[in-house]
Amino acid sequence: MSLFLFLLLLLLFVPISLSQTPPRGLLINCGAQSEAQFGDRTWLPDWSFVSSGSPKTLTSPVLIPTLQTLRSFPRQVKKHCYNVPTYRGAKYLVRTTYFYGGVNGADHPSPPVFDQILDGTLWSVVNTTGDYANGNSTFYEGVFMAQGKIMNLCIGSNTYTDSDPFISALEFLILEDSLYNTTDFNSFGLALFARHSFGNSGSPIRYPDDQFDRIWVPFEQSSSAKASTDNVSVYGFWNLPPAKIFETHIGSEQLESLELSWPAALLPSSKYYIALYFADNTAGSRVFNISVNGITYYHNLIVIPSGTVVFASQWPLSGPTTITLTPDAISTRGPLINAGEVFYLLPLEGRTSTRDVIALEKVKESLRNPPQDWNGDPCMPQQYSWIGITCSEGPRIRVVTLNLTGMDLSGSLSPSVANMTALTNIWLGNNSLTGQIPDLSSLKMLKTLHLEDNQFSGVIPSSLGNISSLQEVFLQNNNLTGPIPANLIGKPGLDVRTSGNNFLSPPAS
Repeated sequence: MSLFLFLLLLLLFVPISLSQTPPRGLLINCGAQSEAQFGDRTWLPDWSFVSSGSPKTLTSPVLIPTLQTLRSFPRQVKKHCYNVPTYRGAKYLVRTTYFYGGVNGADHPSPPVFDQILDGTLWSVVNTTGDYANGNSTFYEGVFMAQGKIMNLCIGSNTYTDSDPFISALEFLILEDSLYNTTDFNSFGLALFARHSFGNSGSPIRYPDDQFDRIWVPFEQSSSAKASTDNVSVYGFWNLPPAKIFETHIGSEQLESLELSWPAALLPSSKYYIALYFADNTAGSRVFNISVNGITYYHNLIVIPSGTVVFASQWPLSGPTTITLTPDAISTRGPLINAGEVFYLLPLEGRTSTRDVIALEKVKESLRNPPQDWNGDPCMPQQYSWIGITCSEGPRIRVVTLNLTGMDLSGSLSPSVANMTALTNIWLGNNSLTGQIPDLSSLKMLKTLHLEDNQFSGVIPSSLGNISSLQEVFLQNNNLTGPIPANLIGKPGLDVRTSGNNFLSPPAS
């Protein structure tokens, strides 16, 4: 088993500074009707990023202004999505915040459980029950790279969703390239499991102390906790932590091992990104070994005033976690630790081919009443694929079937459907679609075309006869006119049905 472990004794790279410039990105106040200024940061209303759901205002007072409103989504529709403009290739901290406020009524005193999805990947289950019972909001945080100019954050109803899901706030904050840069963000995202400031008994540390507004939650440990308010001289780290996390620590002045049960919650069996932060400027030396669940994590760490971070990119963890710091024989002082981060290494599930996504958006625009769940990625995650869509598997995900039979659709069929070149079946029968049948000659793999029982008009494109893979063309009961193309009549292996139209020549069947 290969473990990727790194030590950074950073006396160079980007220096830490207390930046007063707000983090770059978008702050979305879900359910709000207008822009709002909280401190020096501007929060936008969400109506321009989402096309479904209902804005709601909580009747009870809240401590944080962004929790006063939320957007609620009907659970009968399985997926609702925010479309957020991004810079392709940029690394984003994505944070979602939830505070229920009892918006689903007295019959549902507890908040619903549901899923959150980032692009085509199931990010996590959202369960805010425990926090809400204690009067608190819940936030989830992840680090993802924008694969395109739009990122989708979707709320999905799962089998446990017993009332309408919701969201209170959504943040997309741009990170520096150096942050968490050992992660392959083309293949993985980082889902935050824990981020703590050890020995801190005050408020969470975030912006303006953290220039990216990461939230460092206070963490104390009974008798072994010791605060140090000495100002250490931290030059800089790739992850650019705030200097304030080095003002406190958990540690010991005795030459004895320090055990830290952290994170406190049980970890699902997986691989994790772990970063542990150390700094000290007191006299003497602090040299110790680090182990995680009895396995050596780093040997003979020397804590220095300029700071040290030890991190692992893919460390396997499962269940309870214990970090042990054991003094080395040459150490004159006991071990200490200032802060730590643990992220679940989230494999990305893939995304539908951009070509097909663009084409389906055009098809959606041409329909007056498209399916309500046509939001976000069409194919992924598989359990949240669009109704009527069947997709291929493998590294390149394509749409292979479009089946919207009998869905009471009106509007027209966009010519862009011809750009979905992996289509093998188009089934749109028994609707009220109008307009002309587009040229589908680019669909070289098309086997069946079912447009029967609609209101299509105009002539049958002769190019249909040039698709060698076609086995069925069902066009009966429309308003088609003109002659039936000769290359469709009597073609071996092709079943053509055209009755119930206004042709100049007898129908083929």
